[in-house]
Amino acid sequence: MGESFLEQLRLDSRFLKSDRRLDTELVDKLILQLNRIYPQILTDKEATKFRDLDVPTCIRLAELLSHLQEKGEEACREFYHALHLHVEDVYFSLPTRLRLRESGDPVDPITSPTARYALNDRSPLFYLGCFSVAVGVALLYYYGESREVSGSSSALGLAALGLGRTVREVLIWYAERKIDGK
Repeated sequence: MGESFLEQLRLDSRFLKSDRRLDTELVDKLILQLNRIYPQILTDKEATKFRDLDVPTCIRLAELLSHLQEKGEEACREFYHALHLHVEDVYFSLPTRLRLRESGDPVDPITSPTARYALNDRSPLFYLGCFSVAVGVALLYYYGESREVSGSSSALGLAALGLGRTVREVLIWYAERKIDGK
């Protein structure tokens, strides 16, 4: 597949240390993300150390990156995840991300920009069909309760227009049943 997150962080460290977009606020967000979500990666004491405002941001970031590399693969992976969440433009401009995109290698699920938006693999017609059924049932309910029998059958006829054969048959059966007074 590709290199590990630890190897990627070693390669990306120089870029991250020199990128001016990683200001004090963003570095603090990354530290807090790692500390709150993954205290086994960054304890409270370590987070306090890396958030010390008396130390310049570039030094704190360099120390954080070294610390994460010492912690291992999981820590590096979670750093990339936090970077992706909080500083997406920096994340996608990392040298390893650019190289992955250019080489055509598959990108892991965390980094794929389209993976965040794909809820499932169904087409828009599926959702249109579901919506149509819901509208048909709503019309059936509304017109069946508040109108005369003739009004409900006309609503059922309109609701059945865009539906499949089985659904149409059920709606027609319901309308006939309402007409018969059952």
